[in-house]
Amino acid sequence: MGANAKPKILLVDDEKAITDNLAPLLERSGFEVVVAGDGVKGLQQVASFAPDLVVTDVLMPQMDGREMLRRLRRAENWTPVILLTQVGASTERAMALEEGADDYLNKPFDPHELIARIRSVLRRAHTGRPPLAAAERLASGELVLERSARRVRLGVQEMQLTPKAVTLLEYLMTHPRELISRDRLLEVVWGWDYPAGIRAVDTRVAELRKALRDSPTEPRYIETVPGQGYRFVGRVEAMP
Repeated sequence: MGANAKPKILLVDDEKAITDNLAPLLERSGFEVVVAGDGVKGLQQVASFAPDLVVTDVLMPQMDGREMLRRLRRAENWTPVILLTQVGASTERAMALEEGADDYLNKPFDPHELIARIRSVLRRAHTGRPPLAAAERLASGELVLERSARRVRLGVQEMQLTPKAVTLLEYLMTHPRELISRDRLLEVVWGWDYPAGIRAVDTRVAELRKALRDSPTEPRYIETVPGQGYRFVGRVEAMP
């Protein structure tokens, strides 16, 4: 993508009412947009249009968004992908990230939230390289997260963390330097329909800080942005 070129977005959704409204909004926001109606046509457009990022619905005829994503990743195509899903279960969210999605949004969503998410993903994307969301292990200095095993180590010491704290850390580490609101973290870790308040997020962050010996005032890992949310400030790298 040239210095003055518009980022190219491929929008894949079988609901014409969505694409007819969303595509013009994305174009007004400074993106070049091409639309496809299912995963088969989406893969064809990836080959011909070479988008900088793909936004795809999950539930579609012919080929769904997850299968489209799996085929891209099996072909070692690391074009960033944001999934649009109507399912808020934690297993669905985990599958989205484990299969190599860079992020996801639950339908119905605020279009401006999608635009913000697109820009965040494009900022952290590395052309031709797997996203952090596809890595089996993540490291930031002495901190190592083994995702399948759900283990966290600091140096040689294994941390004893609750499952919610590990999931929270995982999302923060796969979105480094990005300011993430408490509401978003609540949705990611607990699910959009779970009866938990934002204090639950603060409690799990406090748990992480204590285990990682991280200072709230001079953080190595998790920074608090007052009134807004949290940001993972350490440099994160994918490990083999």
